[in-house]
Amino acid sequence: MNIQKLWALFCTFFKIGAFTFGGGYAMIPLIQKETVENKHWITDEDILEIIAIAESTPGPIAINSATFVGYRTAGVAGAFCATLGVVLPSFCIILGISYILREFQELKVIQYAFGGIRVGVLALLFKALWSMYQKSKKNWVSYAVMAGAFTLTAFLKVDVLIVIISCAVFGLITSLLAHRRAQK
Repeated sequence: MNIQKLWALFCTFFKIGAFTFGGGYAMIPLIQKETVENKHWITDEDILEIIAIAESTPGPIAINSATFVGYRTAGVAGAFCATLGVVLPSFCIILGISYILREFQELKVIQYAFGGIRVGVLALLFKALWSMYQKSKKNWVSYAVMAGAFTLTAFLKVDVLIVIISCAVFGLITSLLAHRRAQK
């Protein structure tokens, strides 16, 4: 067991967890930068896999992503260290804020600060979306699936789990048909 690698995983994900507001989607660009560009633990293709796997498994995407990267990098111990690293800052921050916020939630300065944080999180979400879009295959099937999934979840209020499973089944069927056509 490489203690230095486990410590690096913990510290990397602790930093990501401590300095990212807005949840898992806002963390994706930071996870990509740290794990692909800076540490070279995984590849850009792995990031797309992480998003797909983390989105389709129970639990928050940030925790699932940290677990995936940790496991891919250093096995079960790596998964534990990365997951603990990404969770610990939020736990400590929320614990501290819950005591303080009760006393100061009516202050305008606090309300303005949270308004600014929301805008920053929105920008990070758009960056993650743009990054995923640039790395995804672009064809009429991809656009149809994207539009259909968005319409079903945003306007028709279909459960996200049903949409994810449907997209996975559609992707499998499309891939199988394309593979059969290529063999003929």
